[in-house]
Amino acid sequence: MNLRVERTPIEGLLILLPRRFSDERGFFSESWNRRALYDAGVDLPEFVQDNHSFSLVSNTLRGLHFQSPPHAQGKLVRCGRGSLFDVAVDVRKGSATYGKWFGTDLSFENARQLWIPAGFLHGFVTRENDTEIIYKCTDHFVPECEGVVHWDSAGIDWGLNSPPVLSQKDALAGPLSMFESPFEVGSAG
Repeated sequence: MNLRVERTPIEGLLILLPRRFSDERGFFSESWNRRALYDAGVDLPEFVQDNHSFSLVSNTLRGLHFQSPPHAQGKLVRCGRGSLFDVAVDVRKGSATYGKWFGTDLSFENARQLWIPAGFLHGFVTRENDTEIIYKCTDHFVPECEGVVHWDSAGIDWGLNSPPVLSQKDALAGPLSMFESPFEVGSAG
């Protein structure tokens, strides 16, 4: 099998591990293969947009971001270079894990990917300089549906040794305790 799927403690979040075929030249990997996922019992929505983010320095934190309905986004996230700690926070009303977070290390070396369905906040912190994050989205970016929750308001252990590098938008975001979620359990995305 060219793909391994791991379930997380939060319903809907999945870790995908595509197989790498290595030789003296390097490696080859299918980073996305719908049929392999389907064969593994996973049927993800259609992706319509790919995003690529680059962070110059370690300790750059982006998040916690979301895009609200009717343009909610599911994301399939991987690290193209460097390493990062990727986090999803469940904000689906009616979910048994509402407000809970899950984080995992994604790196060029480990080739792990995190599937984050719509209804989750998403953020990450870089662990190395020159880190790239690449992710597929299930809906197009719509600025008026974009939102952010303060990165330090969901009880996440980011593993920081010093204050993170933040955008002004992320630094000024409101806390999770004041967030009125537009997401429901079972919503598409």
